[in-house]
Amino acid sequence: MSKVMIALGGNALGNNPKEQVELVRQTARPIADLIEEGHTVVVAHGNGPQVGMINLSFQTANLSDSKVPEMPFPECGAMSEGYIGYHLQNAVRNELADRGIDKAVGTIITQVVVDKDDDAFKNPTKPIGGFYSEEEAKSLESEKGYIMVEDSGRGYRRVVPSPKPVDIVEIDIIRDMVDKGHVVIAVGGGGIPTLRKNDGQLVGVAAVIDKDFASEKLAEMLDCDILFILTAVETISLDFGKSSQKELKTITLDEAKTYIEEGHFAPGSMLPKVIAAMDFVKSKDGRQSIITSLEKAKEAIHGETGTRIISS
Repeated sequence: MSKVMIALGGNALGNNPKEQVELVRQTARPIADLIEEGHTVVVAHGNGPQVGMINLSFQTANLSDSKVPEMPFPECGAMSEGYIGYHLQNAVRNELADRGIDKAVGTIITQVVVDKDDDAFKNPTKPIGGFYSEEEAKSLESEKGYIMVEDSGRGYRRVVPSPKPVDIVEIDIIRDMVDKGHVVIAVGGGGIPTLRKNDGQLVGVAAVIDKDFASEKLAEMLDCDILFILTAVETISLDFGKSSQKELKTITLDEAKTYIEEGHFAPGSMLPKVIAAMDFVKSKDGRQSIITSLEKAKEAIHGETGTRIISS
């Protein structure tokens, strides 16, 4: 059996607490399918709508009443990890219990170390929070030091850097839990972006780490066999959405590189998934990455569907 890292896409969660509770019940089933087959499973997830909701709630409350403290963005990320993990771990535990499988499921609030010299800090591009008028945006820039940009005619939004992960602070705890056979949920939303100072102290930073890159880093550090990136489509395709669309079943690293150079994968959606998948395959001989839909995870691990990326 394999050790599998699952990176859940946003379609696995929902946009509000009520919707999320319902969706994670469905999400738990394919995760439980893999566990039932005997695979060791580690789970990561996105947090875009959730962290935005938390950040916007505190920001709106602060703007209407200065006595309400504004919540720093790293703390918003930590809240989203706990909130999503709470729903997800209960859903997986309940699904396993219904199948007569006795396994502990737990969430680790995870700090992911980034490099202070990462070029992303020189060019913040990741939008977070709500939309503001130009006047409000200028006020936020002046009063809070935010970087605000106009967003497709919808208003102004705050942008933060999106650096690459370089280390995972809680890796020893996660590894111990996995080795004991527990189901672990970690690096939620890419983890809390963290800088390691010269004296070894850790400090959170306002940034967003791509959850697929954080999942890949964790999969490497746990010596996983397969990185599963679960998204809204069953396979990745060339010429997506066109009459010439062609589904990809198995591709090599060289083929994936060629398809990227030809511009087949959108930068804001499929491209980071493919790059993360390639990074994992390159990290050690014998490792594979699979990109597929959540519902098809069980079939994909047996080679029946999905896109499998291999070394050669």
